[in-house]
Amino acid sequence: MKLVFRKSSHHLQSLADNDGQISSLKVFGQPLIVRNASAASKVLNIDKIMIPKDFPDALRLVQDNFSRISVEQFQDDGDSTQTLPKTENKVIPQNDTFEIPINTLLRYSKDTKTFSVEPLSYPWDLLNTITKVLQEEVTKSIISKNAIIAKSSIIDGPCIIEDNVKIDDFCKIKGPVYLGKDSFIGMGSLVRNSMLNNETRIGFNCEISKTYFGGNDQIAHHNVILDSVIGKNVWFGGYSGTANVLLTRKNIKYMINDELIDTGTDHFGSVVGDNCAIGAAVIILPGRQVPANTQIQAGTILGKNN
Repeated sequence: MKLVFRKSSHHLQSLADNDGQISSLKVFGQPLIVRNASAASKVLNIDKIMIPKDFPDALRLVQDNFSRISVEQFQDDGDSTQTLPKTENKVIPQNDTFEIPINTLLRYSKDTKTFSVEPLSYPWDLLNTITKVLQEEVTKSIISKNAIIAKSSIIDGPCIIEDNVKIDDFCKIKGPVYLGKDSFIGMGSLVRNSMLNNETRIGFNCEISKTYFGGNDQIAHHNVILDSVIGKNVWFGGYSGTANVLLTRKNIKYMINDELIDTGTDHFGSVVGDNCAIGAAVIILPGRQVPANTQIQAGTILGKNN
């Protein structure tokens, strides 16, 4: 059977690969496209994976991780700008082809014997999907023998703590939480309902809530990061944070192509792209995007466009 990834749109450009897709976005430390191909391969007899042309990063990830499966490129003439629908349920296909959009998360339910295809078109789609995945897949604590957890710290609720994670004194990890390999949680910090991919370092006395970290991020002391999407290789100076609620308590709006889009929620922080450096005492107001490779000077209040 052929697994065919089709072109699809997304508004996560600040987290995109060199080919403009989000194939390398990590979910439980695994690139998105690799996780999707693995999910399909566990249920279907996949002998060929098809990747649209001009997606070299996606092609490389699949080739590196599926050496026993034939991987080919094809010309996809579909409309890559069309917004994906809401979560779609797919039954096991009866023909020899299984197609899914490339910018989605694929999951299989043994109970219903169907695949769910969850679009990752907007940042809040990503946060909602990560929250759902944490709740449904992190149902018990799995803690590596190589993790170091201070006796004074509390693990409350299910969590996955990978190899070489270090949790300092007087921390609280309130699950469901995922802490990727070689991550560090500084003294007195609270981490809850969040996914921290590999080599994420949280300083002392921080609060991290309902947030996604792409990996290799460094968050200094006394930071508050709420309901946000943080890309790879991001630095936050001390006493900075992402606000997640408007004073009016109205739904947060997010700027896309010079248009404010309603996120559908009154709790949403910000999107900080890959390789950003956020100075000390920076406040990022709700619904703001920090483009990849941006530097923000200390003491800045970012955004007043809502």
